[in-house]
Amino acid sequence: MKHRSSILFVLGFTTALALGWTAFPKALYRTQSQPVQFSHKIHGGEKVGLACDDCHTVTEAGYFTGIPKLEKCSGCHAEPVSQSADEKLFVERYVKAEKEVPWLVYSRQPQNVRFSHAIHSSRAKLACADCHGQHGESDKLRPYQENRISGYSRDIWGPSISRISAVERPGMKMDDCTHCHAGRGVLTACQACHK
Repeated sequence: MKHRSSILFVLGFTTALALGWTAFPKALYRTQSQPVQFSHKIHGGEKVGLACDDCHTVTEAGYFTGIPKLEKCSGCHAEPVSQSADEKLFVERYVKAEKEVPWLVYSRQPQNVRFSHAIHSSRAKLACADCHGQHGESDKLRPYQENRISGYSRDIWGPSISRISAVERPGMKMDDCTHCHAGRGVLTACQACHK
């Protein structure tokens, strides 16, 4: 009888753990599509040849201006320049209507964080891909996953809720930042990054 109870306990515990490990992330994150598809590969490749900072600029004060405004895109896309259905949708719905695209931002930092892209890209010489992954090589935007509780993108946490991951860039949590700083011998006080 005692042996059977132990087996049932282990079986129940293992089942609950497996369900929690697989079902919880699916319940925690809401998946949404971007309003229109975009190819970083075409824009950053040989065909167009833009660099990350041609569209995603940083001010002299070190503030990242984020997703490019419509005026930056409409210079080339007043009319469709390809046969892409996504580009035609973009031109009709946003450029001709002079309406900003409501992009879902993968890397929006929490409100209590102060972050300077200028320090990390200019002084530390980090490439965009070091923190943001290989977006420049993507042909399509991946679905946006938003945490139903916090409202932040899954990119902050990283691809694996367990934080056990084979990918080099696990996420953008404080532990990821402090690990990178420690590896480079950079020490900062709490107020350097937190409001």
